[in-house]
Amino acid sequence: MERIDQVKGILLGVLSLTVFFFIWQLIAWSLNSPFLPGPYEVLQAFGRISTTGDIDGYTLPSHSLTSIYRVALGFGFAGLTAIPLGVFMGLKSSVRSLSTPIIEPIRFIPPIAWIPLSIILLSGLWRYIFLIWIGAFFPILLNTIAGVKRTSPVLVDMAKTFGADSSTITSRIVFPSALPEIMSGLRVGLGVGWMCIVAAEMIGGDPEGLGRLIIKYANLLQIDVVIVGMIAIGIIGLVLNYGILTVEKRLFKWRVEVKA
Repeated sequence: MERIDQVKGILLGVLSLTVFFFIWQLIAWSLNSPFLPGPYEVLQAFGRISTTGDIDGYTLPSHSLTSIYRVALGFGFAGLTAIPLGVFMGLKSSVRSLSTPIIEPIRFIPPIAWIPLSIILLSGLWRYIFLIWIGAFFPILLNTIAGVKRTSPVLVDMAKTFGADSSTITSRIVFPSALPEIMSGLRVGLGVGWMCIVAAEMIGGDPEGLGRLIIKYANLLQIDVVIVGMIAIGIIGLVLNYGILTVEKRLFKWRVEVKA
């Protein structure tokens, strides 16, 4: 039964994509505008950029790998800092009360607003790492705090009754209990970080990166290549999100999905 549902989902996905491309082609034909290429023109641009490269000689895989590398570093730093801090803040209400007046105003500042400051104060790879970190940090932090606070007091009290110390309670009870919320925070943080890197690459001076590819060809009014970059961003984001979902399903096999 599960196999049938998977095949059915794949067929429905193929059908929806076919309808989408058909409607896109109809709109392109009806408008007949050089600023709205059809799927075939975009496919040609995809092949051209993937093989011969852009005006600076960088291919689409090169742009994609550069962006993924930057996101991986910034996202890794965000997870390494946000998860331990979130666990600590979730366990210590006094620390949470002290840090809230600082953290809450900062988290409402859009990550894109940090771009001018990062360009002035940082250079090279660190500029992108900082922007990814600032974008991914707060979703991971807040979800970690929420997961820790939702830990059942009964489990904690039971562990204390059997003589467990605070480190054992944190590692064996609190962290596993908060892990589903932490994984959700990682998914959200990865999405925000991926959007941040594209915006940062558009403004940054480095010639490589999907954001840079888009802005280069937007200035040249070659919209087919712009759309190629947009599609590449969407596909890579989908793959990264699916990767975290796969890890999440393996970790939490006990969770039952609701199927409509």
